[in-house]
Amino acid sequence: MRAVIQRVSRASVTIEGQIVADIQQGLLVLVGFEDSDTQEDITWLAAKIANLRIFADTNQVMNLSLKETNGEMIIVSQFTLHALTKKGNRPSYIKASKPETAIPLYESFVTQMENELGKKVQTGQFGADMKVALLNDGPVTIIIDTKNKE
Repeated sequence: MRAVIQRVSRASVTIEGQIVADIQQGLLVLVGFEDSDTQEDITWLAAKIANLRIFADTNQVMNLSLKETNGEMIIVSQFTLHALTKKGNRPSYIKASKPETAIPLYESFVTQMENELGKKVQTGQFGADMKVALLNDGPVTIIIDTKNKE
């Protein structure tokens, strides 16, 4: 699993002109899956994201997690996170899971994230043409790959 985590002042997802997700202070998480991903990856990544200390405390030091700030979250599936660009100029998405594998992983990740946070998270729609808007706060953007747990 690969995730791009962005701390946002606001974010939204629009599909066919309709806003389907809309948050204020929190995280926008773009997540992509590959066939080798497991429930262990999902559990590890959800805990890592929920507890990342990337929000300012009273001294303006990034010392608080999304859990501690009670912030909001949007999770958006994004297979292009597994793009291979080594050869040529057209990315290959061969490592990205096909929908029959990725959809259950995505749904499990959303559920696990809700369990970690103790509340509902908002989502995009798997496979839809989504327009994602955000105001990156900081900017703070972190990339995590469960195959590289450093």
